Formats: sequence, structure tokens, C-alpha cells
Amino acid sequence: MKKQKIAPFPSRRQSDALHRAKRGPFRPIAANAGSGDTVRWPAFIIITAALCTALFLAIFLSGGPAATSAAVGQDPLEGSFGICFGPDRYTCVVDGDTIWFEGRKIRIADINTPEISKPGCASEERLGQRAKMRLQALLNEGSFSLQSIDRDQDQYGRDLRIITRNGESLGEILVAEGLAERWQGYRRNWC
Repeated sequence: MKKQKIAPFPSRRQSDALHRAKRGPFRPIAANAGSGDTVRWPAFIIITAALCTALFLAIFLSGGPAATSAAVGQDPLEGSFGICFGPDRYTCVVDGDTIWFEGRKIRIADINTPEISKPGCASEERLGQRAKMRLQALLNEGSFSLQSIDRDQDQYGRDLRIITRNGESLGEILVAEGLAERWQGYRRNWC
């Protein structure tokens, strides 16, 4: 058995590249190198610098790279909200300040609305039903965002979030319409 000698350059192309490198500085060669269209270093550097400068100015003068939906304030979430009935709840409204969204139970953190499950009086239940229906309508009007607060969940395991659309709290809309109050840390009697 004869040992094969390993050549330092296994291919002719690599060998030619080494010989070119020994002869002098590298010069990028155009695809049709035989026609005399060789691009020399000074021209290559000038062209590259001009292209980079033009690209930088185009981005800088246009206001920067394209913004994402979060950066321009577009709301990323949408759902078709119904009214919650029975044990199977996925995307629905429980009452004026509690919803289910994609299987998560969410308490609207910035408001308190009248109770409908255990109201103190008939007028509280009526106002609570109006708040629930209005919240459903607001949620179904378009996309929205869920903003976290200092606590992630309440003592009942509900996610605490503020629901906004175009930077405006949907809870504040309910407050302005007299269907809710700003959350003060406790529930009040609506009777």
C-alpha cells in the first residue's frame, strides 16, 4: 500500500489565489475580467462609501427604519366577545369589569362596576347589566391592547390589566358614561 502525499493546496484554484496574493494587493475583478473592466481599490472604496452614505441618509431622512405595530401605537389584539354563560368560557364578558380573553380571566384594573352576580339592590343590577353590555360593545368595536399594572393577578387568580384602544382606557370610557368608577382599592355600595 502506497501512502498518498497530501498537497498543501488541494485545488488549482487555491494555488492560483496564493500566487496572486504574493504578487501584490488584492484587486476585485469584475465578472468579465478579460475585457479590461477591472475595478481597482480606490474606485471600489469610493463606490462602497457612496452607497453606504446614500443608504444611511435615506434611512435617517425617512425617520428611521419601519416601525412595528407596537411602536406606532396600533393595538394588536382582537376578539369577538359574547356574554359569558356556563362553565366553558374563552372570549366573553362576565360583567362590567371582568372578561375572558383567549381562555384567560381578566379583571379590568382601573375601574369598578356595579355587581350583577350578588347586587345590593335592583338598581345596582340594572346599572351592572348596562356596564356589561357597553363593555361588550366597546371590545367588539375593534382592536385593543392589554396593559399590565404593578401586580399581575388579584387574590382570585384573575389577570389584572388595563384595556386600551389607541392609548385610551376603555374603563375610562365607562367612567365617563357613568357606568363605572375609577378603582380606589375597594368595592363600594352602588345602592
